[in-house]
Amino acid sequence: METRKIEPIIEDILAGLADGEIVPYLGPGALADVRDTQTGAAIPADSDSLIHAMNGGRPMAPKLMYEFPRAAMNLELKRGRRFIEQFLTKTYGTGDWAPGAVHAWLAALRPSYVVDVNRDLLLQNAWSDTPHVLVRGVARVGGTDYRFLLHQNDGKAYRPVALNEVDPALPVLFKPMGSPQPEPSYIASDADYVDYITELMGGFAIPAFLKARRATKRYLFLGMRFTRDTERMVMSDIIFGAGEPAGWALIPAPTDKERRYCRKKNIEILPLDIDAFLTLTGRRAGGHTAALAG
Repeated sequence: METRKIEPIIEDILAGLADGEIVPYLGPGALADVRDTQTGAAIPADSDSLIHAMNGGRPMAPKLMYEFPRAAMNLELKRGRRFIEQFLTKTYGTGDWAPGAVHAWLAALRPSYVVDVNRDLLLQNAWSDTPHVLVRGVARVGGTDYRFLLHQNDGKAYRPVALNEVDPALPVLFKPMGSPQPEPSYIASDADYVDYITELMGGFAIPAFLKARRATKRYLFLGMRFTRDTERMVMSDIIFGAGEPAGWALIPAPTDKERRYCRKKNIEILPLDIDAFLTLTGRRAGGHTAALAG
């Protein structure tokens, strides 16, 4: 797709982001430029890097390398659930991770609703002085009909809130796979995903106020690939009730499988990487150009 044909689409996307009709949806690729400011190490983001980090820097058996939930299930059975939680909390809850270009852009844009399927704290930190609602996934819990945790930030700190206490007018940060704070909660292993996806399909993993907000929204998929069934199933249920088209995905070299899937879901593929998109966005967004540069 030529640049001159993409630019009008970018303008439409910018307008939709500005009025809240288009929702940023962050995948692992949104963390590609995130580094530890002290060591320069890249943050583990995609499936392979997470598996290597979880296994002491070594690959696992080929059948376990297929995707992180499968590898996490294997180590959970061997070393316990607490091992997985401690690994993810150490990985994402410690270290001095510098925000990437996407996070700087979103901090300037201040959207009313963001979906982030990564487990890091970069957006939570960026929004720390902005009142908002944090919705995070939780799996395999007893004594509740729901598979989400709710916290509300008053611009200073988070506090847990009940469903009937949420201010639905506040911006929402939805992190379905969890994060280390305010307290650790993760969707990680195969068993987690089976439970969580089942409850997503049943309507019990998304709070009612968010179901109302997401109706007819469209999505901009940043750093999201559609090659694995688990990620596709989560996405499909999260965007249930999306508008027409359902959104746009930045995929510079899509596979045939991704093309078929996106066509089925009415998602238009833009053959751009995130850097190219942000460059075009910065050209159009005027005053936000400095923020886009990170």
